[in-house]
Amino acid sequence: MLDNIRAHSVMVARVASALLQNLTETSEQKPHLPSRGLVLAGALLHDIAKTPCLKNRCDHARHGRDICLKLGYPEVAEVVREHVILTEFSQKRYQKGVFYAKEIVYYADKRVRHDEIVSLEERLEYILEQYGNNDPDRHRLIRENFAQCQQLENALFSSLKITAADIPASIATIQLTT
Repeated sequence: MLDNIRAHSVMVARVASALLQNLTETSEQKPHLPSRGLVLAGALLHDIAKTPCLKNRCDHARHGRDICLKLGYPEVAEVVREHVILTEFSQKRYQKGVFYAKEIVYYADKRVRHDEIVSLEERLEYILEQYGNNDPDRHRLIRENFAQCQQLENALFSSLKITAADIPASIATIQLTT
């Protein structure tokens, strides 16, 4: 894994961990939150296939899932597979305060550009510039994905004592151990 991808993954893990900690502190649905170990593993490994896929132009989320499955980690594989695009989006479940590891990591990844925490809008602009290829259809799909992420952000923070803008400050005390 390239150093910059590793640094990105560590920051995603810190953001995901801070989110989970805040959800745990404020949620009435604690039994329905994912384990910290799964969130950390998924966040740290979400770009496990990014380096080879940069060279081979493969789908790094799918290839990463395959690596995790091959190593015997099916739960982590699901998180890795869904970190780019969520296949299941459940506003009804979110309203109950129930979030899965894949959603926490998906959101955290959208908040981190390289190793810096940014807003969804800033990350969207970066993704459009890097991966949009001046293709209107691709831009539309990326914007739709970020619109869904904005809905997830609204659901996540509707029950928290912090706002999305507070994430940078909330990671200050986060240690990446289980």
